[in-house]
Amino acid sequence: MNQDTEQKPATLPNLGQYLASIREDRGMKLREVEAATKREVSNAYLSQIENGKIKKPSPNVLHSLAVVYKINYEQLMVMAGYAVMSKTQKAHPPAHNSFTELNLTPEEDAKLLEYLRFLRSTK
Repeated sequence: MNQDTEQKPATLPNLGQYLASIREDRGMKLREVEAATKREVSNAYLSQIENGKIKKPSPNVLHSLAVVYKINYEQLMVMAGYAVMSKTQKAHPPAHNSFTELNLTPEEDAKLLEYLRFLRSTK
């Protein structure tokens, strides 16, 4: 295969990159997230997470962000390095979004977000 046409494997976003992409997709500023979480997640703390300075935020912070962004809490927990219950032991239903039932991997989720940004940019 030619090097110019050879596809590079997609790299998985880290937790901070993923959260930043979700926030941007939602069209929210850091201070808007802080307000939406009722100040449970400060804009400065979220900035540190997004920039990779904080790699393992508390489960409470991740839950607040999952609720505000309407994304899967368990996926955030896994991305942060926490052990989570198996699907048969779930204590809480997953966040409501149209792709939740597809059980997407973080890589698939990132690709969908990338494609959505592309589609929105062509309007």
